[in-house]
Parts: sequence; C-alpha cells; structure tokens
Amino acid sequence: MLLKSRKSVKTIAAELDKSEEAIIKKIHRLGLEVVVSARSLKTTTLDLPKELPSIEEALKILAAALEKSGQGGLNKVEIQRLQIVATLSRTYKDLLADYINYREIEAKLVEMEAKYAALLKKSQGNAAKRDSA
Repeated sequence: MLLKSRKSVKTIAAELDKSEEAIIKKIHRLGLEVVVSARSLKTTTLDLPKELPSIEEALKILAAALEKSGQGGLNKVEIQRLQIVATLSRTYKDLLADYINYREIEAKLVEMEAKYAALLKKSQGNAAKRDSA
C-alpha cells in the first residue's frame, strides 16, 4: 500500500519506525523493485566537528567497538559497522600523528624564522655601525 502511494523509502521507514535499510530488505524479500530517480541520489553529508576528538576519545570509541565485537549474536550489518570503526580508528590515528608532527614542525619553523630575523637585524645593525665608523 505504501509503495503504491509512491512514497519514498525514507518516508515509509519513518512511518513504520524502521530503518531505511530494513525497508529496502523487505522490499527485496517481497520481490518488489524500487525505482530511484537520479535526483534523489545524494552523497553522504557530514557535520564537521568544531574540534578534533582527542586520542583518548578515539581510543574509547575503539574500545567500545572491541567490546561489542566480543559479544555473540551480532548480525552482518553490526559486524560491518564495527569493521568500519576499526578502519576509521586506524586512519584517524595515522592522520592525527601526522597532524601533530606537522604542527610541531610548523612551530619550530616559526621559531627559526624569528631567530633568523633577529640575527639579520643584528647583523645589519653591526654593518651599519662599521660603515659609519
């Protein structure tokens, strides 16, 4: 009935208080076909956090995923999500380490530029004193 009314999978899922994935699986089990218009296809949008999560926060997420993965009775979707969490955790760790290294290098470079500017100024001052003498 809901499909015949041409409602979207998202609308049907909301009305039945089910996930879109559950609705799509049911549609396939019933042997029905879902027609999706090109206009409705979207990429995932992400809300960027104001600050990066700390290493401790990232480790807590990973620890929760590890704990959950040790439990029995996980379905295929839950296992896939846990695998994604593990992959994202590794990626985050690597990128965060690079970011911290770059920030340290950047701070040292700024410090060296300031020292170079001070030395140059001092050198120019000494040269000016010699020229005037």
